[in-house]
Amino acid sequence: MNEISVEKLFKENQDRLQLVILNNENGFNKVIKEPELHRPGLALSGFVDVFTYNRVQIVGNTELAYLETLSSEDRYSSLRKVLDFDIPCIIVTDNNVPPQVMIEIANEKKITIFRSVYSTTHVIQLLSAYLEKKFAPFTTVHGSMVDVYGYGVLITGRSGIGKSEIALDLVERGHRLVADDVVNVIRMTENILIATGSELLKHHMEIRGIGIIDIRRIFGIRGIRQQKRIEVEVHLEDWEEGKDYDRTGLEEKASSLLDVEVPLVKLPIFPGKNVTVIIETIALNQLLKTTLGYNTAQEMNERLIRRMQDEQTDIRDYISFDLE
Repeated sequence: MNEISVEKLFKENQDRLQLVILNNENGFNKVIKEPELHRPGLALSGFVDVFTYNRVQIVGNTELAYLETLSSEDRYSSLRKVLDFDIPCIIVTDNNVPPQVMIEIANEKKITIFRSVYSTTHVIQLLSAYLEKKFAPFTTVHGSMVDVYGYGVLITGRSGIGKSEIALDLVERGHRLVADDVVNVIRMTENILIATGSELLKHHMEIRGIGIIDIRRIFGIRGIRQQKRIEVEVHLEDWEEGKDYDRTGLEEKASSLLDVEVPLVKLPIFPGKNVTVIIETIALNQLLKTTLGYNTAQEMNERLIRRMQDEQTDIRDYISFDLE
């Protein structure tokens, strides 16, 4: 099961959310086990039967305004009832100052309280996106990931077949490398697969006979990007004499990554074949399908069927007028 520490949450969002610590770091070792956030307004009012205390708690203007309406005794009782749960951490929004009793109880229960200058809506939006990514299903793929004409192409195939060299050629032609050799894949909501590079190999590439090269330093910022959605997989395979390969494109194949289907093109290669140009064409052809709804193979097939039907009509017309 995925989980992250409160310390990691703070360090990776400190600048983005403008977080400051209001009490201490005693709760930094606590773990967050769910990607959802929670606003404890109902729990503060006394109803804790369905209180999802194991989530990051967001305290905004509404919660603090409610606490201000309570007497000192009732405020203490309300906060004590809520903070007695094993809460990972609390984020106070809108640069608000929480009641001192809240900080005191949080210190006692080793719950770190953060404050953000941003509004509750903005904090929830940014933090939800962060946690969704952290808790998303994850796998790694041996291959190369390239942004070709804005279309995410995952290149796979056996070791040594030439994936890195093809990716390098694509970068040289103006496309952008996301990852080589080890491609990290996460599944976001709506079954979107996002590919990134590993921290260790980031934008580096191994070319046999040359060694390790740094794509960013060689080609500049134009040659790389941090992540990209996987939109088609091109699987390279060795050409086999006599094997029946698809020559029309009518049979649409798909591979499965993290239970998400991805359009698959199996591309046989042999020395002298311009694979780079073919992959560019695959990306453009997929763009035609997804953006304009135009499928070349289907259109050609329908045209041939119409042509054959017209020819049959011409023959029938000829026979009906043949008076000999």
